[in-house]
This record gives sequence, structure tokens and C-alpha cells, in this order.
Amino acid sequence: MDKQKVGIAGHALRNRLQTICFSRQHVESGCLMSYSANFVDLWRRAAYFVDKILKGARPADLLVEQPTKLEAVVNLKTAKSIGVIIPESILLRADEVIK
Repeated sequence: MDKQKVGIAGHALRNRLQTICFSRQHVESGCLMSYSANFVDLWRRAAYFVDKILKGARPADLLVEQPTKLEAVVNLKTAKSIGVIIPESILLRADEVIK
């Protein structure tokens, strides 16, 4: 693991802290895990709403939506470097495991 990382992930790694971060990008940069909305799906849904509005729909008439696709990402490199063992049940449920 690169010791020069900065920000939350870098601080957590230097201090051997377990971190659950906001997005998969944070996990890719060194956080232990995340459980969040799939941002690609959110952008697609945003495009759907923009299309409706550009075709004349009133924004006030459109229903508010919550994210429907959530993803769990676990970074095993980080777990190993801070001495944490991730239970197999979590690894099996994760959408992605970074090795």
C-alpha cells in the first residue's frame, strides 16, 4: 500500500483505522469498505429526469426517487495492511472485493 496517500484513506492507513467510506472510489484509494448508491445508475436516472423536463414535464409533477442500486465494496489489501479479518459472509455479499 502506498504510504504517500493523503486524505481520509491515507490517515486511516497510517493509523491502522477501519473506515467505511462514501463511495467505491474511496475504497479504491484505500478505505476498508463502502456501501452506497451506484453512481453510474444515479447519473442514468438523472438523465431520465432531464429528458422528461426537456420534453415539457413540470419538475414538481415528477416523483422523487431513492437509489435502487446499492453496492458493497471491500478492500482486502487495506484489511490485510491494518490487520483486520473480514468475515467470509461479508465477502460473499460484497458486489466487489478488491484484492
